[in-house]
Amino acid sequence: MRFSSPHPALVFAVIFVFIFLLHIPLLQLPYFWDESGYYVPAARDILLSGSLIPHSTLSNGHPPLVLAWIALWWRVVGYAPLVTRSAMVVVAAFSLLGVFRLAQRVANTPVAIASTICTALYPVFFAQSSLAQVDLAAAGLIFWGLCAYIEDRPAFVAVWFSLAALAKETAILAPAALAALEAIRLMAPSLRMPTRKLEVVGVERIGFGENRRPIGKLLALVVPLAPLMAWYTYHFFQTGYVFGNPEFFRYNVAATLSFPRFLLALALRLWQTFGYLHLWLLTVGMLLAMLLPPVNDSGVERQRIAIPVQVIFLAVIAAYVVAMALIGGAVLARYVLPAVPLVIILAVSTLWRRLRLWSVAVAFIALSFVAAWFWNPPYGFSPEDNLAYRDYVHLHEDAERFLEARHPMARVLTAWPATDELTRPWLGYITRPMQVVRVEDFSLDEVLSAADFRSNFDVALIFSTKYEPAHPLLDRWEAWEKVKTRFFGFHRDLPPAAAAHILGGHVVFSEGRKGQWVAVIELERVEEASIWLGRLNAARPR
Repeated sequence: MRFSSPHPALVFAVIFVFIFLLHIPLLQLPYFWDESGYYVPAARDILLSGSLIPHSTLSNGHPPLVLAWIALWWRVVGYAPLVTRSAMVVVAAFSLLGVFRLAQRVANTPVAIASTICTALYPVFFAQSSLAQVDLAAAGLIFWGLCAYIEDRPAFVAVWFSLAALAKETAILAPAALAALEAIRLMAPSLRMPTRKLEVVGVERIGFGENRRPIGKLLALVVPLAPLMAWYTYHFFQTGYVFGNPEFFRYNVAATLSFPRFLLALALRLWQTFGYLHLWLLTVGMLLAMLLPPVNDSGVERQRIAIPVQVIFLAVIAAYVVAMALIGGAVLARYVLPAVPLVIILAVSTLWRRLRLWSVAVAFIALSFVAAWFWNPPYGFSPEDNLAYRDYVHLHEDAERFLEARHPMARVLTAWPATDELTRPWLGYITRPMQVVRVEDFSLDEVLSAADFRSNFDVALIFSTKYEPAHPLLDRWEAWEKVKTRFFGFHRDLPPAAAAHILGGHVVFSEGRKGQWVAVIELERVEEASIWLGRLNAARPR
C-alpha cells in the first residue's frame, strides 16, 4: 500500500496542534531549575540589553540561537511563561517535523508517522518540549541536517548543522561523526558503500549509497565549525574565557575526565539511549522482531532501512553516547536527545518490517511512554525527564507564596535554584524580591555549617534537591551510594524535622509529591517576635 506524502506545512500544523494541546496544562508554569538559573535570565539579558553574553548570571558559553529565539518572542508578544513555553513548543513541532521527514526518507510514511508519535510521547522529549532549554532545539536541527545529508544536499547540510551548533555546541558531534565516515570512505575506497537509489513517494533520488562528491560532502560537514568557532572567539574577547565560566568548565569537563567515571557514565548513557523510561520496551521489541522473517505484502518483502543509513544513524548514536559519557557533570538524559529518535526510527522500522500487527505493538509502546510521564522510576532520575518537574514547580510555588505572605522581610536560608526564585519575581514564584542566604544543599554538613551562623538568617526554605524514590531499587546498596557520591556529586538531603532540630527551629509548612518535598522552618526567635508583635497589636486601643 502506497501512502502519498502530505505537504510539510500541513504536517507541521498537525504536529504543532497535537503537542500544543498536550502541553496546555504546563504552559503557564513558572520556570524550572536550569530555566530559572541560566536560560531565562540569559534570554532576558538579550531582550533588555541586546547582549549575547549574559550579565545577570555567569555565562556558560552556550551559543545564543535558542535564547535569541525566546527573546524575539518576548519582544513581539510580551514577557510571560506562556509566551516562552509556546515558543519552545514551536521548536518542538519543527524538530518533530524533522523526525518525520528523516524517517520518511529512510523508510516510508507509515514508519514516519509512528516514529514521530513515539518521539513526541517519549517522556524526556515530551517534558523538554515546553522547557526553555537548548538540547531539544539542537536535536531537531540535527535531524534536518541528517535528512539533507541522506538526500545528498551539501548546502543544506552545512546550513542545518551550523544552526544546530549555534543552538548548542555539542551538536557539532553529529557532523563530526559523519565527517569521520566520509574520511574513512575517502581513504579506503574498498569500504565505500555500494550505490543504491532511494525511493521517496515514487520519486527516485540518488542518495546515501553513492559517494559521488566525497570532498564536497566533507567540506559541508566541516563548515559548521566556522560559526561555532566565531562564537567562541567573540565569547573569549567579551569574557576572557572560551568555554563558559571556569567553574562551569571544571564541573562539566575537567572533573569528569576519569576512566572509572567514564565507564559508569557510559553505562548510564547506554541505558538512557536504549532503555530509559520504558524505552527498553521498544528496544526489546525490536530485538525480538529480528528473530522473525520479513512480512510479505502480495509477494513483495518489506524492506529494511538501508544498511548505509543504519551505519550513519549508529555513527551519530555512538558519538553522542561516548562523548556525553566523557563530559557533562550531570548525566542528564536530555544530552542524548539527538540519539534517541534515531533509535526509535530504527526500532519502529524493524517492527513494521517483521510484524504484521506492528501498529498494535507501536500503540502499546506509545501508551507506555505516556504512562512514564506520571510514573517515577524506583531509582534516582532528573525531574525534568517527565512530569515530576511540574510537581517541583507546584511545591515551590506553594512554599514560596507561604513564605512571602508570612515573612516578606525575612532573611531566608536556602539553596539554588530557590535562591533565584526568591530574588527574581519575574521567574513567576513571588511578587517582590526577598533576602536570601545561600547554602550549597541540605546535606548534614551544609546544615551544620549554617547552624553556626544562624544569626544571619530568620527562616529556612529547604527542599529535596534530588528525587527520592519511596522504595529505591539500587540506593539501598551502600557501595553504589559511595560510587555516586564520588563520581556524580550525590548527597542526601536532611529531612525537614532533622534540619529544623539542627537549626533551632520548627517546621511551619511542609508539602510533598511523589518523592519530592519542600518545607519552611521558622527559627525560634522569629516565632517569639511574631508572638510579641501579635500581643502588641492586640493591646493597641481601637
